[in-house]
Amino acid sequence: MANQFESRVGIVTGAGEGIGREIARQLALRGAAVVLNDIDEAKAERVAAEIRDQGGRCAAAAGDVANVPFVRSMVDFTVAEFGGIDMIVANAGITHWCGFLEYEPQDFERLLAVNLGGSFFLAQAGAREMRRRGGGGRVLLMSSILGERAAPNVSAYSMTKAALRMLARNIAVELAPYQITVNAIAPGGTATPRTLTEEPDYEETWRRITPLQRAGTTTDIAEAALFLLSPEAAYITGQTLTVDGGWSVAGSIS
Repeated sequence: MANQFESRVGIVTGAGEGIGREIARQLALRGAAVVLNDIDEAKAERVAAEIRDQGGRCAAAAGDVANVPFVRSMVDFTVAEFGGIDMIVANAGITHWCGFLEYEPQDFERLLAVNLGGSFFLAQAGAREMRRRGGGGRVLLMSSILGERAAPNVSAYSMTKAALRMLARNIAVELAPYQITVNAIAPGGTATPRTLTEEPDYEETWRRITPLQRAGTTTDIAEAALFLLSPEAAYITGQTLTVDGGWSVAGSIS
């Protein structure tokens, strides 16, 4: 397993902390060369250095995924740095908690630009390079259980996460002739630095309402991601894998 991704190259966005960081770290420790993106330059550089210190190959690419020219330049940087690209993990996203009746246009537009535009155009730029080079590839989008179950104050966020599920289905069909698979992951409640800061009782809440009686970990999500990126998942495309400890099946919302 240590060299499962040897000679493969990937981009992971929103990887300065949390789920993205762990996906990037696990890919690098299992042999991949990884370009690690975050909007926070200091954070991206620090985490990339930590991964290199652990023996992985990792370069930082700081920037805003809502900026399409930056996204395209990041793909070019990846090819120049590591010789190609085999995997895209469009993990970057923002959550904006706000009631539907109070939502402001500027917040709505920013949410769509990052969650949808950032994912769409990164997948496009990466797939163009995979098609040019031949040999297939993997695209992984980051949805959410809130893309399938309703909850208060996340109407716009949930809409974007539902859209990513459909994006995976549609572009899976278009990219199939090039042997590029496209899938999505829908994480459930996951303990990350952000969620634990925003809600100190986060882990206890999810322990109480989740059938497996615990919040998810970043490793839980990363392991699912690595499966879908691996050769073992070569015949899986257009799917969304829910990783939520059973919450979407039988959990409560409070």
